[in-house]
Order: sequence, then structure tokens, then C-alpha cells
Amino acid sequence: MATATKAQAKRSAPHTRTQASTSEAGRRAAAKAAPEALNGKTAPAKKPAGARTAAAVDGELVPVATVEAEPDAFALEVQRPDYWDRACADLVKRDRILKKLIPKFGPVHLLSQDDPFVTLARSVVGQQISTAAAQAMWRRVEDACPKLVPQQFLKLGHEKLAACGLSKRKTEYILDLAQHFVSGALHVGKWTSMDDEAVIAELTQIRGIGRWTAEMFLIFNLARPNVLPLDDLSLIHAISVNYFSGEPVTRSEAREVAANWEPWRTVATWYMWRSLEPA
Repeated sequence: MATATKAQAKRSAPHTRTQASTSEAGRRAAAKAAPEALNGKTAPAKKPAGARTAAAVDGELVPVATVEAEPDAFALEVQRPDYWDRACADLVKRDRILKKLIPKFGPVHLLSQDDPFVTLARSVVGQQISTAAAQAMWRRVEDACPKLVPQQFLKLGHEKLAACGLSKRKTEYILDLAQHFVSGALHVGKWTSMDDEAVIAELTQIRGIGRWTAEMFLIFNLARPNVLPLDDLSLIHAISVNYFSGEPVTRSEAREVAANWEPWRTVATWYMWRSLEPA
């Protein structure tokens, strides 16, 4: 098994400026599976059974483990980002861990066809609950709001959204999200041309959406190639397992490893997630 001591990993990765680490609890949390896409729709992948849990990172709940999704639930047409094959070929040449992981797990699909509002609304619905519960709740939302457009959510209002099983807080979050879309406060039509940090800045002004959710949106909806979600506990755990023989890893150490992945950090992150799946 290819592992490395911390010293070896640091020698093999370019030096980068270190940043403050996360809380001790966040750094040491052990992730049991790769996180799901925020709208619940990724290419088929084997996931372990078990209840989904979450850990707080800067006030945002980040999934640590997931349950297996219902077969064919919310099936979507997906396509591989056009940069995927080029990124894989490059990463295989430069990173000895990914040289083994990429052929092992093969090509994957990332890009969903949901529109931005639906993707973000589903992310809110799915917070803190199991995949199966989130899917059941989203079905009720779809029944109550079949057009799935912001204006219809605002017309539906608190009471009818709550009747779908949403908590008071989630109801408020979704209505705030809808209001941001309707008011024009978000530059949705420009997101594809805006840089990653500019999109994150817009998204995180919405209640219930933190940096981790915004980064997952960049990966799974906008298909950005170079996202490094350091608040993702599964990614930190995968770097620990693959590069540091399971030793606890700080954010700065994870960033140093990931410096060797640029400009394809999204792709490397995906294979890190996959590496946590049971054989």
C-alpha cells in the first residue's frame, strides 16, 4: 500500500503558504465515505450503509458519512466535464498516489443538469438528515411546487413548505434563497464566467449556505476544475490515509499536498473521496 510519512509527503509536494488549521475536532473527525453531491445526484458509486452524520465547520454542517441512496432515485442525465481526461492524464504523471487511484476507479461523471436554484434548494433540504429522508422530503416539495422555480416557492410560503416536513429554519433558508434569485441580488447568468471566489462570495450571503456548500456547488453544478474544499472532512481524512499513513492532518498540510494537483484539484479531490469507498 502506498503511504508516506509526513516528512516524505512534504518533500514530494511544493511548499505553499500555510494557513490556520481548523478546530481540533474538525481536523480529527474521521470520514467514513465520500460526500454526496449537494443535489443528491452523482454518477453511480458504491457507498457504505449507515446513518449520515455531520460535523460543524465554521458554523456549517458538513456531511461526514452517507447512507446508500435508493436505486435510481432522482436519476439524471450527466456528462463528464470536458477537462476530465486531460486532468487525469496529467495527475497520473505527477502524483504517485493518484497514479494508482485513477486507474482503479476509472472515469466518473460529475456534472448534473439541475438549474442552480434547484441544486441549492436541494442542498438545504438535505442538511442534517439521511439521504433517504432527504429524497422523501424533496418528493413532497416537488408535489407541492412542481415547477421548482423561486417564484413558486415564494408563493407557496412558510406554512405549505413546512407541511412538506421542512423545519422552520430550513423553510426560512429556502425562502431566503428564492428571494435572492427573484430579487436579482445574485448574478446567476454570470456565474459561469465569474471566478470561483466571486461565486462563493455571492452564495455565502444567502442564509443556510456556507463555504462548503458553495464549493460543492462549484464542483457539481458549475464543474469547476480547481476547487479544493478544505472544510470537507472526507477530503482531509482521505489525504491523511493516502499520504500520511493515517496520521492526523492539518489544513496547511493538506494544502501542501494539493499544491501538486493544480490546476486539477477538483479531479484529485474526487478520487480522494472515491479512495474511501470499501473495496
